[in-house]
Amino acid sequence: MLHFHKEGAKSILLAALVTVAIVIAAEQFLKEEYWILKGVQILALLLLVIVLQFFRNPNRSIQAQEHTLVAPVDGKVVVIEEVMENEYFKDKRLQVSIFMSPINVHVTRYAMSGKINFSKYHPGKFLVAWHPKASEENERTTIVIENGVFGEILYRQIAGALAKRIVNYAKEGEVVVQGDDAGFIKFGSRVDLFLPIGTKLNVKLNDKVKGNQSIIAEKLV
Repeated sequence: MLHFHKEGAKSILLAALVTVAIVIAAEQFLKEEYWILKGVQILALLLLVIVLQFFRNPNRSIQAQEHTLVAPVDGKVVVIEEVMENEYFKDKRLQVSIFMSPINVHVTRYAMSGKINFSKYHPGKFLVAWHPKASEENERTTIVIENGVFGEILYRQIAGALAKRIVNYAKEGEVVVQGDDAGFIKFGSRVDLFLPIGTKLNVKLNDKVKGNQSIIAEKLV
């Protein structure tokens, strides 16, 4: 059964109302222009389908495992490099960035179970999500989770050129479960993971990953 994310409720309702209005209006004003009538109605239905597919929320239940980090989102791995993380750790970390196109599932999920030590929203620009400065200048949220295996990891939800709203459910002090919904980014975006140096990765550049299914990293205990 197809599920939709709760963050899409208003957008889906609005798209459905607009679609119905266009279909009815076309029947009224274009009834003598058959092909134009059908073309307008098909375009309206396509608009609704696009909105529905964007807010889809596939059921991907997993059994939480402390020694693995799962992909927090669907998308393509576009960055793997050691960088300075200047907001929280203020030292070098292994950055793994996943770019989401508008056709990807945009639910953000917790990559691991643990305690939320930090959660902060930053207003900012709307550079394209793959821009080198997007991680520091775009609208974004920064969240840090800690558990006994990986220690602290940081993930950052980053708005893109089309994304106009980031939803973040993480609250400092709460304990979260790997795979549960952590938020949503509307209309194209990116998620950066900042991991301890030396973390063993199970992905490489240009790999396509699926949230709650692909293993980003693991640590043997």
